[in-house]
Order: sequence, then C-alpha cells, then structure tokens
Amino acid sequence: MRALSVVLNPLLFLLLFGYYPSVTVKPKEGWQVYSSAQDTEGRCICTVVAPEQNLCSRDAKEGQLRQLLEKVQNMSQSIEVLNLRTQRDFQYIMRMEGQFKELRSKFRQIETNKKTQVNRNFQELKGKMDALQPLIPVLEQYKTDAQLISQFKQEIRNLSMVLTAIQEEIGTYDYEELQQRVLNLESRLRNCMSKLTCGKLMKITGPVTVKTSGTRFGAWMTDPQASPRNNRVWYMDSYTNNKIVKEYKSIADFVSGAESRTYNLPFKWAGTDHVVYNGSLYYNKVQSNIVVCYRFETGRVVTQRALENAGFHNVYPYTWGGFSDIDLMADELGLWAVYATNQNAGNIVISQLNPDTLQVLGTWNTEYSKRNAGESFMICGTLYITNSHLTGAKVYYAYSTKTSSYEYTDIPFHNQFFHMSMLDYNARDRALYGWNNGHQVLFNVTLFHIIKTEDDS
Repeated sequence: MRALSVVLNPLLFLLLFGYYPSVTVKPKEGWQVYSSAQDTEGRCICTVVAPEQNLCSRDAKEGQLRQLLEKVQNMSQSIEVLNLRTQRDFQYIMRMEGQFKELRSKFRQIETNKKTQVNRNFQELKGKMDALQPLIPVLEQYKTDAQLISQFKQEIRNLSMVLTAIQEEIGTYDYEELQQRVLNLESRLRNCMSKLTCGKLMKITGPVTVKTSGTRFGAWMTDPQASPRNNRVWYMDSYTNNKIVKEYKSIADFVSGAESRTYNLPFKWAGTDHVVYNGSLYYNKVQSNIVVCYRFETGRVVTQRALENAGFHNVYPYTWGGFSDIDLMADELGLWAVYATNQNAGNIVISQLNPDTLQVLGTWNTEYSKRNAGESFMICGTLYITNSHLTGAKVYYAYSTKTSSYEYTDIPFHNQFFHMSMLDYNARDRALYGWNNGHQVLFNVTLFHIIKTEDDS
C-alpha cells in the first residue's frame, strides 16, 4: 500500500474499506472509481479513486498554492480596506490634534490674563480642554496602528511575490512521467482484479454521491463488459412513460451534464431495473413481461422475448412499487432476470438469460416474497436481497444459484437519502450503482475472494 500511495500521491486517494464517510463527490476532472477485494486472510488490497489519463495535468500542490495565493490576495484586500479606514480616521484625529494645540495656546493666554477675561468664558474653554484630554492616548494609538498596517502591507506584497514565483515554477514541470505512473498503476490494478475469482459479499460501504439529478426514481449504469478505456455512462430518468436514454462519454461528462448522444427507444420501459451489458441495453417493455435487447451501436432492437409466467405492471414489484416487477442485472457469470410468478406464490424467481437470444438457460425458485424485497442484485451467481428500500435497510437474504440454497444475512448499508429505487452490481468496477431519491450514488463492496496464483491458472 505504501508503494501505491507514493506513486499516486497527491493525485490519487487510497481509501481503505469502511474508512471513508458518506460524502458528496464532485469529480469535475473526471475521477473514476476502481474497487478491489480481500485476500484469503481478509486483508484489504486497495481501493483507488483516480483521475482519467487525459486529465492528469494539474498537481494537488499547485492547487494548494493557488488557494493559498488567493487567501493572501483576499487578506491584502482586507488590509487595504482597513488601511483606508484607518487613514481616514487618522486624518480626523490629526485635525483634532491641531485644534487641540490651538486651544491649548489660547487657554494659556487666558490663564495668564485671568483678570481681564470673563469667568464664564474661562470655564467654557476649560471644559473643552478637559473633553479633549482623553483623545491624546487615542491619537498615539492611531499613529502606532498606521505604522503596523504599513508593515502588514509590505509583508503581504513580499509573500504574494514569493507564492506567484513558486506557482510559475510549478507550472513549468513536466507531467508526462507522473501520468505514465498513473497509467501503469491502473494497468497493475486491472491485472490484479482480473486474478480475483468470485467471492462472497461481506460488507457494503459508502455511499459516494456522484450527482444529484432527475426525479426520485431512475437508473444509471456503465457496461461491465466494456474495455477499461470505455467509461460511457447511460442515464434513464423515471420508471414509466419514458423512452429517452442519455449517453455520456465518461463520469466527468455525466457530472457536468455534457451528453454525447441521446437514444429514442422504440418502446417505453417499465421500472428502473435495466442493465447495459456488452454494448446492449436490456429492459422491460412497458405493460408486458417482455424483455427487450436494444443495441446501441445500431440503434435497433436485436431481440425481444417474454419471460414465461412473469408478473408485470405492479403485480409483483419491489416494496416501493414503480412497475419494478422484472429486474434485469449482470454479474461475473452473465445476464440475469429476477421476477416473480403465480406458480412460485409470488416469491422471487431467478433466471439466467442468453444475452444474444434471451433464452432462459436456467431457473431457480426462491422462498423470498418479491413484494417484501426492497431491491436486489447479483454477485457471482448469488442473489442478494435487501429487506427495505427505506432507511435502515440491509442485505437480509442471499440465494446461491451454484448450490440452490439460501441463507439469512445481516449486511447493513447506508440509505443516505431514504429511498432506494435502483441498486445494481457492476462486476468491472466491483461496485454497486444506486439511484437514491434523485441522487446517483456508488457503494463499495467488500468480497471474500480466493486469489488465483500463476500455478492455479
């Protein structure tokens, strides 16, 4: 871990599992999330949040210097305002000092000729003299303050010159070497993740809020089958009466709202449980149990097929409703559909689908009621079900298609915005994508893995 941090510091943050709080992330410079895993002894390997390669053009130290320079400039402006005000008051005091000297001279003249002056005038002048007497130390203090402010101004000028010189010097540095280090680390991390076999869910941490947009319900996703350099994001707002899919070239573009393309689907969708897999969008056609495969490259429907006996149109939705009867998802083992049937008494049915033909490759009947589930997601052929879509939710039930068995679990996750309407696992990023009450969020997952060695391959 130390070697990694040396390579990335200060452009990368190494976040250990469970050690970062729920924060709002504004990756204006295209930050990507790379998750990780555990070894056989439960030790954390690493989790990296890294900038995209073409955006590694600024150093964190330069940003710190820029912020410091701005603070100095702001301080300089404040001192200038204070200086002007002090100088104005100082001029007023100086005029009073002249009046005081003149009055004191007159008072001495009067005092030497008391007998020729009216006693009333003498007392009046003496009263003015007494009133001016306390201003003498104030006058001296103003003189001292004026000198101090003058020193402040000079020190600020000197500091600004030094900081500006440092900033200009940093601006001349060559970032290509640092960029290559980042790319090398990314390659090593991808290679490490490729050696991880399927694991069991142990912990969910986060969330990290990537963006706040859209209605309370929707879906956003990336393609787990895409190449490491392909970081396109797809965005589908609302759970019904919509067929517009927005595409973004990267997380950075998604955050800034820079759309690269818009797709007008031939059919409206139902629910929020869509998935992008190997360049195609899989979704539930509105008011039907038909699954549609839409190819982004051609802009056409490749195939569509009905899920036999699957309930639809709010017959067997998740607890939040929203026509979430059919949940399409993908994991390390392929494409899946999660739904419920009358034949299984409204309990969840898991079917593995052929991505090209949508034919059912295998089906498993669980004993968990679809209507009692908050959301669900697949990891390594195991379906994990949350007990609620509201606050206090946790992963409560897990069904393994490998062993055709289930177990009750107790894995809490932070439902920060109190209404989860989409929660899907991305095998490439090893992270959960969520739509949390109009917030697009990411959760980190901790899996217990067995790491393959060269001898095992």
